[in-house]
This record gives sequence, C-alpha cells and structure tokens, in this order.
Amino acid sequence: MADDYIKKLWEIAPAITDAVPHSKKLGIRFVAIDKGRSTLSLPYNPDLIGDTETRVLHGGAVSTLLDQACGLAAVASFDIPKSCATLNLSIDYMRAAVPGQTIIATAECYKATKHIAFMRAIAYETDEEDPIAVAQATFMATQNTAAGNDAFKKDTA
Repeated sequence: MADDYIKKLWEIAPAITDAVPHSKKLGIRFVAIDKGRSTLSLPYNPDLIGDTETRVLHGGAVSTLLDQACGLAAVASFDIPKSCATLNLSIDYMRAAVPGQTIIATAECYKATKHIAFMRAIAYETDEEDPIAVAQATFMATQNTAAGNDAFKKDTA
C-alpha cells in the first residue's frame, strides 16, 4: 500500500509543480517526492540575478523555491494528497548562492495533523551541510484533494 502511495505521488507531483505559474516562470523543476518529503531545483538563470555586480540570484527566487518545496512536501504529508496554502514561512539566509550553480531545495514534514503540516527545508547547491538558506513553515490543507490525484480517489473509494 505504501509503495502504491509513493508511485502515485510520483505521478502527480510534476503536474502539481508545473501548475504553479510563478514556479514555472522561475524555472523551478521537480526532482523527487516521498511521503512528506520533496526535492525541487532552481537552475541558475541570469534573468533572476539580484546583484549585477556579484551575479548572485535574488533572494526572492530562493524564497519561492523553499516555499514550493515545502508546499509539495505538505501535499504529500497527508494520507490523501490535499491542496495546501502557506500559513507561515520563516527563512534564515546563511550565505549568498554561488553564481552559475543550480540550487536544490529539500523539504520534509515533521508533523501533520488532519489539516496542518509543519515543515522544515534547506536550500543548497551541492552540500546540505553548507546551506544557502533554511526554512520553517506551516501549511494548511485547503481542499480534500490535490489537483491530479484522481488515482488516489479510485483506490480509496
């Protein structure tokens, strides 16, 4: 049963990621999903530079990446994926991103209630031990099901 759940998450997660216009515009890409966990990436894009002198990506792009990773992990934290909205997002920036490198964000749900998911996330290039930023977030389920999860309804009806 758990394997079926994970398989179905892998089917719907890319569609969920692609359905967010802001993420699509920034170039955020789906990487991986598991129960209560997700990984997304943000390839370096000169259009997202926040400081022309250093060529470092804008912190807002990193914030969006972390928010989207947390949101996707929140969707996957419930027994049946549910659409979620950010209630709270706190980000601690540790350092500037390295120009030219892809940024990876991993997020995990450390506690989920019936309607609320509590998240932690980290953004980094190659080493989680050298983070660009870390996040703490809270998400609320806004609907009974997430977009694209009809396969879940069929098995649980």
